[in-house]
Amino acid sequence: MKEPIMDTNLSDPNAAAGPDPAGQAAGTFQARATASMAAADGAVTGAGPAATAAPGGSERIDRFREDVAALELKTPADDKERVYLLAGVGCMVAGVVAILGAYWGASGTAIVAQQLPYLISGGGIGLALMIVGAALFVRFSLSRYLRFWLIREIYEQRVQTDRVVESLGNVETLLRAATRPRTKSD
Repeated sequence: MKEPIMDTNLSDPNAAAGPDPAGQAAGTFQARATASMAAADGAVTGAGPAATAAPGGSERIDRFREDVAALELKTPADDKERVYLLAGVGCMVAGVVAILGAYWGASGTAIVAQQLPYLISGGGIGLALMIVGAALFVRFSLSRYLRFWLIREIYEQRVQTDRVVESLGNVETLLRAATRPRTKSD
């Protein structure tokens, strides 16, 4: 079976993801997720060239979309996320600048007692800024990726459940045919 194509542009969650099948604004995160599910739905339910149609798969996905819409979840506020991400980068840059300033100040003298204040203030503050900046950057970078990953996992589990239900239906049909009462004419 051909693998469904998903929108993997995580750099800007408000970027348009192509056509909007649900009538939502194409720039929202939920619209991108819906568009990705619709694109993958076409490959799973038989719109793709080598896909086999799963009975009831489209209705199940439509019901899932309606359930998500009924929750009235707010889309993640990208503006705050972007501010914290940029603050993390700014802290890391400020930390490097503080360490370089401490080095430059300490390099002006050969007396260790005069170098220690530069090392403690500039080096310590610079290191602390770099750690805080890295923590902010990693936290808000991963939140975008993990949000996309969670939606993708939910969708893949739904598709797998549809496949299992279809297979169980086929097994049930075969078992009924194999165990039906025989008549003398059979």
